[in-house]
Amino acid sequence: MTITFRQLAGFMLAICLTSLAVALVAQYGFGLRPCNLCLIQRVPFVLGALLAAQALRPGRPAGTLLRLAGLLLLLNGAIAIYHVGVEQHWWASAVCSAAGSGSVDVADLMAEMTKPVEAQCDQPAWSFHGITMAALNIPFSAGIGLITLFLLRRLREA
Repeated sequence: MTITFRQLAGFMLAICLTSLAVALVAQYGFGLRPCNLCLIQRVPFVLGALLAAQALRPGRPAGTLLRLAGLLLLLNGAIAIYHVGVEQHWWASAVCSAAGSGSVDVADLMAEMTKPVEAQCDQPAWSFHGITMAALNIPFSAGIGLITLFLLRRLREA
């Protein structure tokens, strides 16, 4: 069985859109508030979907676009590793740091009280036996990225 650039682009588009849909269902359907790193991990899926959609259009360099999409998902796997490290308190995150300590007046405190509480990156919104959504994203994103790059290499050699 051989795969075409068009099929691979469709696969990548479907994976990226499904991943975004799952994240949105978890957020709005199940009330799992995403932290800043969770939101950052959605960006490679958005960009990957856009690149895959462009690869489906005739006259576009499908191989290059899909290669970039595969690399973005590999990058997302690295971001997920970083996120798991923050969740496990192996290191602190510059993206999800607490507010700085300084003099605060009552008006500032009142303004902060009216804001919704932000989700903390080191406190997972969901886990199953210690496996968090960020931990699941490591093999998922990296795996899809590697599969994409592998299939692209096979397409080029054929």
